[in-house]
Amino acid sequence: MERTGRDDRSGPAGRGGGTRSVRGDHGPVRFGPPAPDPGLPVLPELAEVLAAAAGRGAPEPTGGGDVLRRAATAYWARRGLHGGPEHIAAAPGASPLLLALIAAHGGDVLLPRPCTATWIPQARLLGSPAYQVPTPAECGGVPDPYALLETIRRVRAEGGRPRLLLISVVDDPTATVAPPELVREACEAAVAEGLHVVSDETWRDTLHRPHDTVLLSPAEMCPDDVTVLCDLAGALTPSAWPVAIARFPDTGRGAVHHARTLDVLTALGALVAVPVAAAAAHALLGPDAVADRVRRSATLHARVAGAAHRAVLASGALARPPQAGRHLYADLGPLRSGLADRGVTDSLELEEYLTERLGTPTPGGHRFGDDLAALRVRLGTGALVGTTPEQQLESLAAERPLELPHVAGALGRFEAALADLR
Repeated sequence: MERTGRDDRSGPAGRGGGTRSVRGDHGPVRFGPPAPDPGLPVLPELAEVLAAAAGRGAPEPTGGGDVLRRAATAYWARRGLHGGPEHIAAAPGASPLLLALIAAHGGDVLLPRPCTATWIPQARLLGSPAYQVPTPAECGGVPDPYALLETIRRVRAEGGRPRLLLISVVDDPTATVAPPELVREACEAAVAEGLHVVSDETWRDTLHRPHDTVLLSPAEMCPDDVTVLCDLAGALTPSAWPVAIARFPDTGRGAVHHARTLDVLTALGALVAVPVAAAAAHALLGPDAVADRVRRSATLHARVAGAAHRAVLASGALARPPQAGRHLYADLGPLRSGLADRGVTDSLELEEYLTERLGTPTPGGHRFGDDLAALRVRLGTGALVGTTPEQQLESLAAERPLELPHVAGALGRFEAALADLR
């Protein structure tokens, strides 16, 4: 069990144990890493919808307007989660929405290790204790059930109040998909101990092999005890148009937490911009152009991530095979000697070194609550598909994108940077 508190220096600006002071121009939240970039231009159909709504002057209500919330219910209904728009809340991005959810539930927060980079900062901002629980060897995003129960016991023995478990069945940073039996065991253990589960399903529409991967939402297993969160920037909308949605249980407690969440969003002034809401609602309804972009993007990043994974293994480093998203999570521990020769001894230095070497944000494992001494890093694939809209669209349309000169060149530079570390 590891508690991540307000004085913890394991974030992006410091080291565990306080062996390095925080730089004056760096803070643990302000310099958090961006989500993995798709490396693709905005879908023209969505741009047209957003532009058409630009003249509307009335703001969206807190939690999203009726059109956006009904579109969200349709989105989840197509994925087997039914319910009415009264159980939906929207916000301008996942961070304010998660902040509101944590505040609405109160108490201590439990989360897997490693975890999404924004989770620990949200708990820090509220002053809520956050305890990380190890994940099993086969995947990230969901804690080991036995370690979870032991952590809950220890937290309570220390006088804590564990209330909330955050998980991501399709995970950032590890790009893995948790098997249904693990999800069931972890969620049932949490619910039996009185915890509510927030399931971040931002990346569920980015599966690399959707017909071969079994994905089960915790809300299908424990419908009365799970709130589902989705940042549409995962697959549906550009990250520059922030919007995220949450689906609450159809219970009395769910209604209370929904109302509390809206209270916090109101206090924050966290309203979705009207043009963004229009584009998001359109995307959530799954029109052909959006569905085609989602499918093609997932296929492209599956191929590029597969090539990147092979390059990581060829260098002597380790990584789980990526199953979703636009990234993979590599452990460069086997290359420690070569990295030490270059002055790289921890994940903070590894981040700085590879970001400069690869020319793209390459956040170290400390950003995700991982051990600072471990040489782990999230490697994005967005920069490998092209540097111009023309190249990116060519990659998207190609049957063999790895053979395109700009993709092959980017992968070659990626491979060389890793091979040079041996």
